[in-house]
Amino acid sequence: MVTVVVEELIPRDHPIRIIKKIADEALRRLEPDLEALYADVGRPSVPPEMLLKAQLLISLYSVRSERLFCERLKYDFLFRWFLDLGGVKAVFDATTFTKNRRRLVDADIPRKFFEAVVEQASERRLLSDEHFTVDGTLIEANASLKSFRRKDGGKGPGGTSGGGGRNAEVDFKGEKRRNDTHSSTTDPDAKLYRKGSSQAAELYFMAHAFMENRSGLCVDAEVTKADGFAEREAAVKMASRRSGEKRITVAADKGYDTKDYVARLRQLNATPHVAQNTSNRSSAIDGRTTRHVGYGISQILRKRVEEIFGWGKSVGGLARSRLRGLARVTSQVLSTLTAYNLVRLARLTA
Repeated sequence: MVTVVVEELIPRDHPIRIIKKIADEALRRLEPDLEALYADVGRPSVPPEMLLKAQLLISLYSVRSERLFCERLKYDFLFRWFLDLGGVKAVFDATTFTKNRRRLVDADIPRKFFEAVVEQASERRLLSDEHFTVDGTLIEANASLKSFRRKDGGKGPGGTSGGGGRNAEVDFKGEKRRNDTHSSTTDPDAKLYRKGSSQAAELYFMAHAFMENRSGLCVDAEVTKADGFAEREAAVKMASRRSGEKRITVAADKGYDTKDYVARLRQLNATPHVAQNTSNRSSAIDGRTTRHVGYGISQILRKRVEEIFGWGKSVGGLARSRLRGLARVTSQVLSTLTAYNLVRLARLTA
């Protein structure tokens, strides 16, 4: 009989070891919050620490769903080692995973976990407290356009074009669909949004990242319903949590070049290093800002924020949300960005 020691199967120089160490330290700091989630009576529940680390693995290894993750957990030794699971029997199935995850969302644990990882980066002196970049991206909702129907229950000019069943064909020709008159029956929080004038409208959420410019780590995040003002509103909200007596700079692309946004940032003691949009109107950014060397540096470094969204969508599964509802989508985005920060920290501290 051959005895296999899982610890010896993981290479000593594998980045997952650093990621696990930082994640475990962040969870130790959350012990008071996590203790409150345990019940004193009833059947033993899945430990919140295990659920949080499981969501990290889903993002790190591009697992498409929680059901597939639970299946892989039965035979993947690296996954079991990361979750500190002994033996060979899986401890939870997809249904248990989903039900227990709701408790984490209700207690805002994903955000606290995200902040605990950012706090460790700060203690390692990897973060700047002066220079930041903000940007937003669209996340396709987990809902079909067929579910986007009139709120009053009426039918549009097209109606049903034939065929029955739960996935009946629908003809939207001649019907004007708008967010104020229509809503998705699958996910009411998802909004109809168009990326550009030549793009088709789809159901989306909008994710916003606040990156510090030194190490390219995401230090804050928000998820909102998709509309034309969400990016700037979320940017002001995140900047207000970083601004204070010490002046900060906040870089952004041309989409943030509006007089209202620039004025609100300056009220927060933040210098708006926004790219000038002079294509069809005058820019809200003038020579008082652009003449400084720091403005040019911010315009170079701000493009690194795309790495966060690029990794999140190509590896972390944010191209299309797995979950439904604003609160649950927010938890998925925060878990994915936590995984991204852990990957960055593993590289920076290797």
